[in-house]
Amino acid sequence: MKVLNASLTLSLLFSLSILNAEESNLPVAESKAQSLETYLSELKRKQFGYDYEKVEQDSNKLRDSWIQPVKLQYSFNRQDMFNELGAPSTDSQTAAIIIDQPIFQSGGLIYGVQFANASREYSNYSVEQQQRILIKNAVELLMKIKQADFGIEKQALQIANSEINLEQKREQYLHGQLDSGFLNNAIIEKNIVIQTMYDLETAKQRLVSQFENISDMNYKMANIPFLAMIDEEKFLKDNIDIQLAISDVEKNRLNKNVTLTKYLPAVSLQGSYNWQKNESFFFINGTPQKSDSPETSYFKYGFRATLPLDINSYNDYESARISYLKSQIVIDDKKRELKSLFEQVMQNLENFDKKITLSEENRQLYKTLLDETRDLYSAGYKTVYDVATLENSEKIQVINKHIFEIDKQLELLNLYEKLMNEV
Repeated sequence: MKVLNASLTLSLLFSLSILNAEESNLPVAESKAQSLETYLSELKRKQFGYDYEKVEQDSNKLRDSWIQPVKLQYSFNRQDMFNELGAPSTDSQTAAIIIDQPIFQSGGLIYGVQFANASREYSNYSVEQQQRILIKNAVELLMKIKQADFGIEKQALQIANSEINLEQKREQYLHGQLDSGFLNNAIIEKNIVIQTMYDLETAKQRLVSQFENISDMNYKMANIPFLAMIDEEKFLKDNIDIQLAISDVEKNRLNKNVTLTKYLPAVSLQGSYNWQKNESFFFINGTPQKSDSPETSYFKYGFRATLPLDINSYNDYESARISYLKSQIVIDDKKRELKSLFEQVMQNLENFDKKITLSEENRQLYKTLLDETRDLYSAGYKTVYDVATLENSEKIQVINKHIFEIDKQLELLNLYEKLMNEV
């Protein structure tokens, strides 16, 4: 009995000290205190850095793809045309520098450059979107770890209450006030809450493992970023999903134009510098003799006009046009989807506010009962068990408030995930 009372007293003092510390200094960072990117590991940030660099290089390659390479050619040939007559072998060499550069493609060259720039913007948005999804996962895991800590602390108080209940039932059973069924139920209840504690600790370790896979932060020291409320107008205006859809429309529009110009008249400028050296021989009195090998060089230039007649040109263009029309519809559909998400988050926040209010009302009720019970305990009408149970119940309501506050932040995180240039 004395041992049980001592353990209860220590556990209550420990939990009370933790609660006081948490109420005065919750692990929440200011909204602008640090970049959300810092929640990702250095390796993850480097990967995204390379993704952005690759987008830049791919865009530059696509932008300059209309510039044709300068070709350098060289060939060497040896032939033995009259070797059966004892004629020597003759060598021929040729070299050339060739240019075949499109200079007009019915607007296709300009559209091609614009398409490359639009593709770069779209790809950058795509990388940023993936980055923010991973950032959201890291922050979400950290919030859930902190929430799990509160859940474990809450469960410890429930275990303490179950121990108190078991001790009360044991004393009542020994005094003949209860049968063994009530005592057995109290034992089962205690085992259930202890097993639940083990499950909570296992779930927390799973969250910690997932967090450490994508972040270098020490979860014990890391602060939860504070996410402020945002309005629907800002959410839609700075939304990365919408910007990605808008950039996709522009990319598809330009691709439609590029596709069309592939089947329109085009003009290319052609030019080359050519050099050749050919050996020859002749016969004198039936004897073959090599002649001097003169070298010749010359320039060649002109232009080429083409008009491709392709049976698939119509289908090719229609396919590009349909992609463009579809991307326009995607914008409106995405806006409706995001509005629905915003409304759902607002509804969830309202429900969590109600839960917070209810927890506060319950805390006030337990506090009133606790004050009255302490007076009755001093007068000898109540036991230390009654006081300890109500103390634990009041603290559980305080912890519930903290858990619901984190739930609100988790809801807001679903919105911040889609905002550009936030935090």
